[in-house]
Amino acid sequence: MKKYFLSTIVLLFILFSNPVNAQEQHEQENYVVLTKKIPQLQPIFLTAETLAEEDGKNFGRFEVIICGQTVKELTDKEVMQKYINKAKEYNVELVACGFSLNKFGVDRKDISPEFRVVENGILYNLQLQKKGYTSISL
Repeated sequence: MKKYFLSTIVLLFILFSNPVNAQEQHEQENYVVLTKKIPQLQPIFLTAETLAEEDGKNFGRFEVIICGQTVKELTDKEVMQKYINKAKEYNVELVACGFSLNKFGVDRKDISPEFRVVENGILYNLQLQKKGYTSISL
């Protein structure tokens, strides 16, 4: 009887002393958007801002992958600087698709160093989804 009582107390202690219950556990919310149009960056940034407010401390990473012919516009550093500034303001990482850069003849040296280049934007998007990122393509 004494063993049963002691075992019950130990079990209750373990159950109730663990600060991370299943209901209280919150993971980081990560997002990725694949876009083929530079002007879509503005509403994407507003979306990132809203999600950051909603998620609070659980807001994780927010990445935007730019693919397709629009990568040619990444070489206009004056136009792109306003988007780069907004991305920093909203904690958004800008990613350029290396496959698109190659296909449309854009030299990586001609785009701002704030853009991270991945070899294949579509593959990268799918890899992030496998890691649990919420994804949308525009």
